Amino acid sequence: MFKKCRALCVPVFLVCIGINAYAQEQTPSRVVSERLIAQIDINSLIKPSLKVSPDSRRVAYVEQVGNKQYVVVDGKEEKQYDGIGEGTPIFSPDSKRMTYVAGVGDKLFVVVDGKEEKQYDLIVKGTPIFSPDSRRVAYVAGVGDKRFVVVDGKEEKQYDGIAEGSPIFSSDSRRVAYGAGVGDKWFVVVDGKEEKQYESIGTPIFSPDSRRVAYTAQVSNKWFVVVDGIEGKRYDGIGISSFIFSPDSRRVAYAAKVGSKQFVVVDGKEEKQYDGILQGTLIFSPNSKRVAYVATAGDKYFMVVDGIEGKQYDDIGSIIPFSPDSRRVAYAAKAGNKYLIVVDRIEEKQYDGIRGSIIFSPDSRRLAYGTKVGNKQFVVVDGKEGKQYDGIGVGSIIFSPDSRRVAYVAQVGDKQFVVVDGKEGKQYDNMFTAYGGKIFFNSPDSLYYIALKGNSIYLVEEVIK
Repeated sequence: MFKKCRALCVPVFLVCIGINAYAQEQTPSRVVSERLIAQIDINSLIKPSLKVSPDSRRVAYVEQVGNKQYVVVDGKEEKQYDGIGEGTPIFSPDSKRMTYVAGVGDKLFVVVDGKEEKQYDLIVKGTPIFSPDSRRVAYVAGVGDKRFVVVDGKEEKQYDGIAEGSPIFSSDSRRVAYGAGVGDKWFVVVDGKEEKQYESIGTPIFSPDSRRVAYTAQVSNKWFVVVDGIEGKRYDGIGISSFIFSPDSRRVAYAAKVGSKQFVVVDGKEEKQYDGILQGTLIFSPNSKRVAYVATAGDKYFMVVDGIEGKQYDDIGSIIPFSPDSRRVAYAAKAGNKYLIVVDRIEEKQYDGIRGSIIFSPDSRRLAYGTKVGNKQFVVVDGKEGKQYDGIGVGSIIFSPDSRRVAYVAQVGDKQFVVVDGKEGKQYDNMFTAYGGKIFFNSPDSLYYIALKGNSIYLVEEVIK
């Protein structure tokens, strides 16, 4: 229904590919310590399965030997099965737990922390999921033509269908919601209680404080948002996954459609109509007071912040970060065949492409992003261009907690390394940015990350001199 986002950057990195050992060495600017986590057998590794934990201290992946598959976590092999489910294994948010789908014969089941749960005919792709506090697990299972949600090992009521994107946990991990269908009717189930039936529904969301629930619903070709059980105004369409709660949970915003026009609705108030609202761009500021999104007029794109339209461009990226203090806004735009960053309505230098995310420092004063000229990539910090490399790790740019330092992953040839304040660190074969690997600061003067050297995966810690 709505226009889809088009990426402004081109992937560059190629996929490369319990043991405890320690090594330490010193470079002119950093002291590097390595701890061996695991060793990979490249011949048996199923590459898409490789996952780095959210805290970038653990690694899990699937290996295959003969007709059997098994999960390896931090170098330790788990039980062999006939197959391991696509998209798994999965780490919990706190990185301490692990779950995955396994198969034996024609049956599938979930394995949580090495313990097998009940076997079913089907486990729906995209599940299982952990709760935000990592204590709970939920997934969608099937027996025959019936589908149902399993939470903490307990089966909920069976239905003809479970809506895509379900189930979800609330932020406090205490509540569960999902969409379910019986016959040609669909409804949301919250904490086991069925809500009103509709012709169609969207995936429900909880407010950040976990108290409120919202979702889209359809009746007679009209769509509307249901918030806390109260139906909003009916429109010809509601933007896919466009409705959001503000960080303080008090406000609701979404994109709607009437005829050929689209517009944003904030707290029930309709804003100006446009030819389109770019999917995935609607956002509240961290303090919940401001709203921003990308709108279109003909073939032009522009930012709308607090109802004020910005300059029109040929394209605008879908990621619109507010600064932590909510005062600043930055985004990537395309003008002709060039790309640039716009910060507080001021255009920065144009480049051949924008690489990765736009990052504000914790104190909101500094800004960093990746870019490219020709086939070379580099990071721009506070408007100053860094050294050019063959690649910059997508999503790898990070500021230190005190906002003084900037670190990111760079690549030269087939080697990757961390750059801190313009100084290059030790080279490795892969930094796993494509698998969820990130740089973390322990303090303003120390950081850590996961890296591959040969067939060995290390937890690397650096102290900056």
